Amino acid sequence: MPFLSTFIEPPTSLSFSQQRREHQSRFSRFRLSKTTVRNTLTQATAIRGAYDLKEGQKRHFHRLPSGLKMEVIEQEPPAHVNDTWKRGAPPVVLVHGSFHAAWCWAEHWMPFFSSSGLHCYAISLLGQGESDVPQGAAAGTLETHASDIADFIKQEISVPPVLIGHSFGGLIIQSYLSTTINSSFGATYPKPAGAVLVCSVPPSGNSGLVWRYLLTKPLAAIKVTLSLAAKAFANSLSLCRETFFSSEMEDHSVLRYQELMKGSSKTPLFDLRKLNASLPVPSIQKGSVEILVLGANNDFIVDMEGLYETAKFYDVGPMCVEGVAHDMMLDCAWEKGAEIILEWIRNLPANHKS
Repeated sequence: MPFLSTFIEPPTSLSFSQQRREHQSRFSRFRLSKTTVRNTLTQATAIRGAYDLKEGQKRHFHRLPSGLKMEVIEQEPPAHVNDTWKRGAPPVVLVHGSFHAAWCWAEHWMPFFSSSGLHCYAISLLGQGESDVPQGAAAGTLETHASDIADFIKQEISVPPVLIGHSFGGLIIQSYLSTTINSSFGATYPKPAGAVLVCSVPPSGNSGLVWRYLLTKPLAAIKVTLSLAAKAFANSLSLCRETFFSSEMEDHSVLRYQELMKGSSKTPLFDLRKLNASLPVPSIQKGSVEILVLGANNDFIVDMEGLYETAKFYDVGPMCVEGVAHDMMLDCAWEKGAEIILEWIRNLPANHKS
């Protein structure tokens, strides 16, 4: 019986105790082998779950003072880009909002900006993307997230960057600006060359948005609550599209970004009750830093009143992009917002460039 012979030990002259030790050794080697395979599979799964970088992009991890590591996707300008502009252009640091990570910038805006001469860095805040997850119910506070960004800039970027923040990432940038300009921490928070607030949560937080929706658009309020607070966007194609994208967005694109969002947020970005109790962010002196406030006319989350509140707070005129939704950097016409930002950066006052 050739089949059974594979399970029968050949004759041996070893004693019983020696045979037992040999069997135990073989079993230990087998268990080690299974453990090695399991670890390898786990690592392979993690790699497969990460966003696939585009040509010219690279990923590394910035170690924070806490010992936790923060994902960074980087893209340098290609060699053929005009050297004069490239030498004078500030780098850009891109900060995402809830349910997103560094990948949301790597899709369109980073290739666009880098091809125009800008050195781009997109970070994943703690608890998001491929970054480490801190202990606790939330990934951090406005202050801790801003501090993590400041540490990254101080350690890895040699010239003042332009900060670009989307949604709650915009609110984190606002906290960064306030700390840089108003407090003694300014020395450890490098002053940026400018800041762009994209579909940003206003300085007072999202509570005003919620109440306006409840009073004027109760159905929309229910949808927003279900989509974001209950994360219903993760299981509904139509709700995901309505929350983040234009109606023209194709199904396969919405589904792809939906899957990326589902895997991006390992823990909530904030404890919203504690966050709202800490707001509004402190104001800054007019003209202390160049700020662009950029909104979208089809934004389902941040309404026009929220856009104007942010612009008024910083005493600047807002710009509203037609034909795009909340996820301006991923939407069908993503280039509209990118072109406005690039032109704004190119026209920054000379004393803000290095």
